[in-house]
Amino acid sequence: MRINDVLRDKGDRVVTVTPDLTVQGLLATLAEHGIGAAVVTADGTTVDGIVSERDIVRALAERGAAVLTEPVSAIQTTRVHTVEPDADIAEVERLMTERRFRHVPVVTGGRLAGIVSIGDVVKKRITELEVEASALSGYITGERA
Repeated sequence: MRINDVLRDKGDRVVTVTPDLTVQGLLATLAEHGIGAAVVTADGTTVDGIVSERDIVRALAERGAAVLTEPVSAIQTTRVHTVEPDADIAEVERLMTERRFRHVPVVTGGRLAGIVSIGDVVKKRITELEVEASALSGYITGERA
């Protein structure tokens, strides 16, 4: 199974923010969309960074409430791990677990094509396992169509 399969189910919509948006504006965006991270992009197509709830919490702990008026570029992660749509789900899941991040942008030809969360990946893997278990059960009991 590939990341494309996840995007086919969830869609390729990505919430993005510009580097000059304030952290307070970022908080409003995350809350509005009910998400935990946004891709930072100046042009809407390339990945300049990613910023998550964790980044906000760390910045608040380090610098206090004044961070709310700072630009997103001051707290974003700039070394972003991205994947291609044909990436294997198991490999992406392993990468996310080992590197301890929850969101990974999907990029095709240098252009943003989607984003997947660890929740999206786990949900797809569970569905895959349920289908496999059902097929095996049907085979064993002779109820296979």
